[in-house]
Amino acid sequence: MRALDFVPSHCPQRSCAAFRDPPKRFFRRAGSYQPQCRAEPIPRFVCKVCERGFSRQTFRLDYRDKRPHANVPLFQLLTSGVGLRQSARLVRLDVHAVQKKFRKLGRHMRMLNRNLLTALPAQRTLMLDELETFEHRSITPLTVPVLIDRDSKFVIATDVAPIRRVAKAGSWRRRWLESYEARTGRRRDRGNECVRRVLGRMQQLLEGRQATLLTDEKASYARQCRRRFGEQVVHRTVPSTLPRTVYNPLFAINLTDAMLRDNNGRLRRRSWLVSKRGPRLGLQLELFAAYRNWHRRRHNDDPADTTPGVVLQLCRRSLTIAELVAWRQDWRRSSIHPASVTGHESVGRWAPG
Repeated sequence: MRALDFVPSHCPQRSCAAFRDPPKRFFRRAGSYQPQCRAEPIPRFVCKVCERGFSRQTFRLDYRDKRPHANVPLFQLLTSGVGLRQSARLVRLDVHAVQKKFRKLGRHMRMLNRNLLTALPAQRTLMLDELETFEHRSITPLTVPVLIDRDSKFVIATDVAPIRRVAKAGSWRRRWLESYEARTGRRRDRGNECVRRVLGRMQQLLEGRQATLLTDEKASYARQCRRRFGEQVVHRTVPSTLPRTVYNPLFAINLTDAMLRDNNGRLRRRSWLVSKRGPRLGLQLELFAAYRNWHRRRHNDDPADTTPGVVLQLCRRSLTIAELVAWRQDWRRSSIHPASVTGHESVGRWAPG
């Protein structure tokens, strides 16, 4: 699509009446300008309602971005297990610039995932599991709960929270832990709180519909599921001691966990790519969820357009990396849909079927 073919879906000014309910032809064209970082001119517009000007670039994620060409390769590198420093070398940017771009992309993918996933169908089988990693050093572990749909492999929700390391009394690990906590204070365990947030997201998406939740035999899962859902969700457990083969009932979530560690260098054990701060890992997980749900095929032998999002009928086709990093998503349902070619279709007006 040429930049001059762009048609705005709404006025970008939140205070304007044409922001949420734009009338037909609410704008008029006002020429174009030639940015230094692009080969094509960018069209300008004026809203007839509020008389304020804007351009196509106002709707783009790379609005006021000095290196827009680096967004697509950086996304590909960060979802391929490459760290920030090596990514900076490959895209030829300073590591601090790459860190800022990573945070920007992570926040954008979080909003994109929320905008495109607004509800779950009834009678789905969902799976929940927790990975363990750490921030900065192994004595400060983190838990990473992951919720997916079993059949489509769709990553529904992820979260990150600190937990305490468990060490046997009298062992050198226990002495190490006590010495560390004497200097820094006792580390608070927020693992259960983190799982509650993920189940809360699941409750929000189900909207009262029936579902089945499959987990291992961790006692807190059954307790929290019973308190939050009652009889709405059937909770089934599988022993975690079963061999992790394709015949394991938890194979889908085990495969997702393995992909998480392979595609995200921050989750690899004994690696210097590990996150120094837990919230940064949360942004990385949003990148992976967008890559897994909207771009990558569900299985390697599936047709090209069979992504988890297409299987759940949340999107008509797979999205390219360029489409994922194209349109701003901070306007919620008024944001331009990532699959929109001309830009005139918003998320709220997009028919996924």
